Amino acid sequence: MEYRLTAELLLRAYSNGVFPMAESRGRSDIFWVDPEWRGIIPLDGFHVPRSLRRAVRRRIFEVRCDSAFDAVIRECAAPRRGRGDTWINDDIVRSYAELHRLGFAHSIESWQEGEMVGGLYGVSIGGAFFGESMFSRVTNASKVALVHLVARLVGSGFGMLDTQFVTEHLTQFGALEIPRNQYHQMLREALTNEAAFPVEFDDDRVDAYLQSLTQIS
Repeated sequence: MEYRLTAELLLRAYSNGVFPMAESRGRSDIFWVDPEWRGIIPLDGFHVPRSLRRAVRRRIFEVRCDSAFDAVIRECAAPRRGRGDTWINDDIVRSYAELHRLGFAHSIESWQEGEMVGGLYGVSIGGAFFGESMFSRVTNASKVALVHLVARLVGSGFGMLDTQFVTEHLTQFGALEIPRNQYHQMLREALTNEAAFPVEFDDDRVDAYLQSLTQIS
């Protein structure tokens, strides 16, 4: 059955715990995923390694939000050394750009000397943020973007950060797997939260968030 991905369809899917993937970047077919085990980063258990804390505090990157969403998703879609093809096809790029224009999808970008060198993007609905993908051309660029994302979510009262799956890269930040039924319960609770994703969020607030982690660790 042929159908067109739309912002409305994506919002319904995410609200029901389902997300789309393409077979590959060059394929047009889309399949829907509701994993038996779902990856999350508990917002009250986010871990920032010491070296990364120093990188954030030194402000070696200028971190922006929503200044280059389309460029971020296209960077995430591009094949890279050691990664090969991706699951982000042109239909996904187009439909998430539509979500962004409607205010439901956001990017966090790391910049150096006027060049975007890393970033991530995801979908925000209620108090849930669904992380989609990230890329990095410079050491720590995407990691710093992730710290800025979590600081925003915690500071704005979000209840959930969905990572879809758990990778070795994400485990260093406290990512873990939970069973599907537990995920859906957490999602229902997060969706009742009227949190608003903060596009404006200065570096001092990120520093304060890191300080709060130091005090409780």
